[in-house]
Amino acid sequence: QVQLVESGGGLVQAGGSLKLSCVASGRTFSNYRMGWFRQAPGKEREFVAAIYGNAVTYYSDSVKGRFTISRDNAKNTVYLQMSSLKPEDTAVYSCAAASSGFGKYDYWGQGTQVTVSS
Repeated sequence: QVQLVESGGGLVQAGGSLKLSCVASGRTFSNYRMGWFRQAPGKEREFVAAIYGNAVTYYSDSVKGRFTISRDNAKNTVYLQMSSLKPEDTAVYSCAAASSGFGKYDYWGQGTQVTVSS
């Protein structure tokens, strides 16, 4: 079982930056594919970014060039650095962990609210 706890959300003005963190329990964190997702009010949850154990990363087109996902395996932590934030980035951001290299994620955090004011 893996538990995920996000932090770092808040209110920021458009154009600003925030850094989200997600701490995972468990001893095999380095083997997990980690992802960030977000869900805005009235919308479906959408993929934001993912990072594999070998540090390969993927991003949605909507955040590419503005967001950076990274991980620190020694701290069992994955980060999402968000820059040039836009009001449409407002959402609850959740991290997720997968034991396989593809397919669905097995574990989810509770999420942290990010609000971008115009």
